[in-house]
Parts: sequence; C-alpha cells; structure tokens
Amino acid sequence: MSDAVKPDHSDANLVLEYEFDAPPAKVWRAVTIPALRERWLPNSDLAGAEPQSSIPGEEVSYRLRDSEPPFRESHVTFRIEPNEDGGTRVRIVQQACNIGVKLPKPANSNCCMMRAAA
Repeated sequence: MSDAVKPDHSDANLVLEYEFDAPPAKVWRAVTIPALRERWLPNSDLAGAEPQSSIPGEEVSYRLRDSEPPFRESHVTFRIEPNEDGGTRVRIVQQACNIGVKLPKPANSNCCMMRAAA
C-alpha cells in the first residue's frame, strides 16, 4: 500500500487516494462487509450502519457523525478502481453535510419566546 494524500482545494471536500496491492474485489469486501469494515471504520463513527448509496464493486457511501457536540455529520464515499499494476486505487471523499439548525418559532404573536406558566 502506498499512501498518497492529495487534498482537493476546489471545494470543502477532503479527498485522499491510496494504492493497494490487493485486487479490487478484496478491497470492496473490506469497505462493505460490516465485520471487516468495523476494524477500521467502527459503527460508532457512523450515523447509520447501512450505506447511503452503493454501486456494487465501484463506489459506496456512508454517513458519519462526530461523537462529541456539535455532532456534525458528513458523507464519506469510497471509490474503487483497478490500477495499472493489477492492484486497486481507492479514492476516499469526505464531504460535510450542510445541515441547518432551525429554532422553533414562538407560539405567541410577538417575536419573543415565552416560558410556559407553571
């Protein structure tokens, strides 16, 4: 395996690329079979254990959630393709979710939030 970090400055995504000696099918199993994926991407880091989307053998996306406040979420996508040497090129793209937090509107007619009477 060779680590080649290639940041993509065109947007806010984090993009990493790796080369593995293993064939693409083996790498695909490592990122999609929960028992194998759990070793390096634990369920506790995921917002959901099931993939958000998947193109079998080529691409799989998961939703991640920070374990500490403000509990930001992101999407991580693994793109897998054969390389020229018979191994695998893996491109990992992590993209922050754009989740806006909205406060509830006050129930009264003015613009202030009122406390309920005790």
